[in-house]
Amino acid sequence: MNVTHIPLSPDAVAAVTTQMGAMRSQPPVLPADADRTPVLPHTGGVPGEWVTAPRDPANPAAAAETGVTVYVHGGGFEYTNPHLEMIMAYRLSRATGRPALAVSYRLVPDHPYPAALDDVLTAYRSLLDQGVPASRIVLAGESAGATLVLSALLVLKQTGDPLPAAALAVSPQTDLTLSSPSIDANDGQDFVNRAVLDHVRTRYLAGARPDQAPQSPLYGELGGLPPLLLAVGSKEVLLDDARRFAEAVSAAGGSVHLDVYEGMPHAFHATVLPDTPLPVATVFLRRLTEWIG
Repeated sequence: MNVTHIPLSPDAVAAVTTQMGAMRSQPPVLPADADRTPVLPHTGGVPGEWVTAPRDPANPAAAAETGVTVYVHGGGFEYTNPHLEMIMAYRLSRATGRPALAVSYRLVPDHPYPAALDDVLTAYRSLLDQGVPASRIVLAGESAGATLVLSALLVLKQTGDPLPAAALAVSPQTDLTLSSPSIDANDGQDFVNRAVLDHVRTRYLAGARPDQAPQSPLYGELGGLPPLLLAVGSKEVLLDDARRFAEAVSAAGGSVHLDVYEGMPHAFHATVLPDTPLPVATVFLRRLTEWIG
């Protein structure tokens, strides 16, 4: 397992907290050069939107053959913020040099597990049906979306579907039994706590077992997965969910990189959304670009 600890100063941590608070009152704006196209009915009935950023000649990934980045948003399986999600899809498109398909999966409580997972799988398989090679697809998710990405990989492997070229998971919840030590060790240092995770788990699972895969990816057969990049903040209650999953994938012979951003809370990567990103956002996007490239 490759682990990179990304050092950040106390000032950088404070700046992240300030900027995340400011975005609530003054949301960032989607860049004017974003190309947006609704996807229905081409994704098997799952709503979503193509978001494409102009290619960056200085981005090594942009010189590669065009593929697709499938973006699965966070929000505890319960919430969506389409405006911010479009901007995140734009940033991912810019970083990976590929158009981004932002998937609008069904939400709890009306649609508990496995509805959201089924939607992600349907959207992915629709790309294969349209002739997009699996080798040109990258799955990317954040928080609950990262959990869905990892769950989807396990289902695709089990069913014999072609696996994507790679996957990015930012702050995934991989163990819905809430057994990771960092849930308590980092309590009070993050925006999320055990009570929040328990709420998310209860609404998402709606009676399904938390100690089984694919809903808890940690309990799956983790050999044979595509290369993974996991990113997490060192102050997150989900730190050990990411770390334990990375260790398990590595033990199963898989290729996995774990980036730990020192001092960062949950959703720190949202700092990529404003037009003038903070240094941590620049590092995050650079790491993604280099990994894809």
